[in-house]
Amino acid sequence: MLRKKNSNPYYFELCALTLATLSLIMLQAPPSYATEEVVQPALPLTLEQGDSSNSKTFFYELEGRSDPFVPFLTPKATSATPLDPDEIIDEETILTGMQLFEPGQLKLVAVMVAKGEPMALVEDVTGKGYMLREGIPIGRRGVVDEIFASEVKIIETAKTRAGKEILTTITMKLKKEGDE
Repeated sequence: MLRKKNSNPYYFELCALTLATLSLIMLQAPPSYATEEVVQPALPLTLEQGDSSNSKTFFYELEGRSDPFVPFLTPKATSATPLDPDEIIDEETILTGMQLFEPGQLKLVAVMVAKGEPMALVEDVTGKGYMLREGIPIGRRGVVDEIFASEVKIIETAKTRAGKEILTTITMKLKKEGDE
């Protein structure tokens, strides 16, 4: 059977080093537990090829080499679809308070003024009430802009992949009795 020739230039030197190491291990006397011996530090192993004047010392360097366990291609690099510059990008933030509700999930129930500051009362689908003031964030991208006598104006700011800002105005109107 024909065997493929190894393309590593140090293949024979590595084989010789392995055999030399194994023979040193096998020839070493078993340790004596009764007496203490001073062990000399090991010298760097040399790979000899032919005569001793042409000896080489082999050191393996990790710097500048890639990690063999990291895949060459990442999922982002393999996607064949081109990126849309007008696609809206959502930031990875933790939503709290009124940011958990989008304006379409809430119903405006009442508007009042306390100490000169307008406030609005809204309900979620379960009937639980919440207070809105001007400047409070609501939903993923919205902020309560103004509170009028019969409506609340919310401005949503979205950013595209190209960095363009898109402003959308949402109005929640107070329903009068008899309106649905």
